[in-house]
Amino acid sequence: MAGTGDGRPTICPTLLYADAKAAIRQLTEAFGFTELAVYESEDGSVVHAELAQAGGVVMLGSKGTGSRFDEAMRDAGPSGAYVVVDDVDAHHRRAVEHGAEILMPPTDQDYGSRDYMARDLEGNVWSFGTYAPGAGA
Repeated sequence: MAGTGDGRPTICPTLLYADAKAAIRQLTEAFGFTELAVYESEDGSVVHAELAQAGGVVMLGSKGTGSRFDEAMRDAGPSGAYVVVDDVDAHHRRAVEHGAEILMPPTDQDYGSRDYMARDLEGNVWSFGTYAPGAGA
């Protein structure tokens, strides 16, 4: 299996937003991500941003920049991402306190996870839970 060998994430969801700055605010304030880097163009659009959560990273930027990735994603629909968190209920409370749209409250799943789902400001679905894919492999 390929990897960096130094603990850095090797798979990172990458999303584009019409208002990337609002997305960064929501992801950090409501969902507890930590801002690692934000690079803006002269017009203030977000060229590239990296946000960390629970040992993973999501990369994002502004729609409409004309980059090759922006062109490839032009007709893409909302995306979904799953983030492993230690305390689902506390994480959910934080999201609710910041006005996040909750699609499913914290729920115990048949496969042993406890998780909840929320939608961000631009329709992407975020799941937060205790299930760590591949942890038993």
